[in-house]
Amino acid sequence: MASLTTKQMMYGSIGLAFLGAIMAISSSASGWLGLIGGIFAGAGGLGAILFFKYGYLVVPLITQKSKIVMVTDTGYEIPPSQDVIVKKVGNEYYASAFLAIKIFESATERSDQQNVTYNQFFERAISNMRYAVKICYLLYAEDVAEKRRMIETRKAEAQLRLARERDKGEADVLKMDKYEREIAMWETQLQRLIKGVRPMGVLAYAMTSASGVSKEAAIATLRAQVREVKVILQNALNVQVEQLTAEEMKRCFEWEYAFPSGPKEIEESLL
Repeated sequence: MASLTTKQMMYGSIGLAFLGAIMAISSSASGWLGLIGGIFAGAGGLGAILFFKYGYLVVPLITQKSKIVMVTDTGYEIPPSQDVIVKKVGNEYYASAFLAIKIFESATERSDQQNVTYNQFFERAISNMRYAVKICYLLYAEDVAEKRRMIETRKAEAQLRLARERDKGEADVLKMDKYEREIAMWETQLQRLIKGVRPMGVLAYAMTSASGVSKEAAIATLRAQVREVKVILQNALNVQVEQLTAEEMKRCFEWEYAFPSGPKEIEESLL
């Protein structure tokens, strides 16, 4: 793809911070050179943090402001918003979007009757959809020790977010419910690890597409479609669904052709 990736921007920021630090601490640097070095170091450090933690938000903002359109070597186009992928086929344009599916409860954690009910809800969700939707699951065995550290960290973070929300004058009930379900999910996973159950990593995402006589028409139809698909999946499956953008969207697009072959490759691709 003809553009800098989030990782490249992050490494560039780190390089800028390193250069600025050298300039700032150099014994031969004059006052103004040291000042410039300090500015470079601060800007580079801030940029590295932003691209590392919030690249999926920052990169689309940059491309939107710069009106950068990305084009792949296979003819696919990514508009400045970086939330859809478009390709012209014949006289029609096709636009596709990807949505992350965050599952808070696995089938093994539910009773047989709950699984039957869950499957019924899933069938009902599919029957209510007016569009074709592809749902993908990537499964892999995880390292137990690393998984436990990750679960304990994520649980603590969710507990902190819940405590902050409760301390607000007018707490958001929906946010509190989401945080409580997230904490319960991490606690369940932690207890399964303690009992000796080998953890399985699950990455789930959905893909949906729309067509139009113009690029704008296809994208407008797709965005309305995405909103409907999100509501149907969230309500029927009791999951959290978010539209993917920037590197996360492009990663799922690449996985349509080939995906990582092992746990290490999957985890590295998510960094």
